[in-house]
Amino acid sequence: MQVQQKEKSEYEVVMSDYYGDDQVTALINLKIDTKEADAVAERISEYDVVEDVFLVTGDTDVVAKVKFQNYNQLKRFLIEKVANIQGVKEIRTLMVVMTFKERGELKIEAPAEAGAGEG
Repeated sequence: MQVQQKEKSEYEVVMSDYYGDDQVTALINLKIDTKEADAVAERISEYDVVEDVFLVTGDTDVVAKVKFQNYNQLKRFLIEKVANIQGVKEIRTLMVVMTFKERGELKIEAPAEAGAGEG
């Protein structure tokens, strides 16, 4: 158990160092009791930091896109809010490293193609 806590602590240090006080975007994947699907999706939708919520098929039941001012706020949200929602069985969080396109809008400029504009 202490090894697992040590690994978790090292993970938190790495994540905090990587993101620092930068804004964090994450995709939260929830595995839930099937009968609680709508209630869980509705409950997580109530939080202002949650931008999008999807009920999906596959290994995950609900996907929520969230944004926070920093990693520690995300961590607190997961522990204090999401983990306490009735029906949530498992939480997996994907941290966004770079956004290429969001809500139909390109976020970074595509590199110029070789030979583009020549001729």
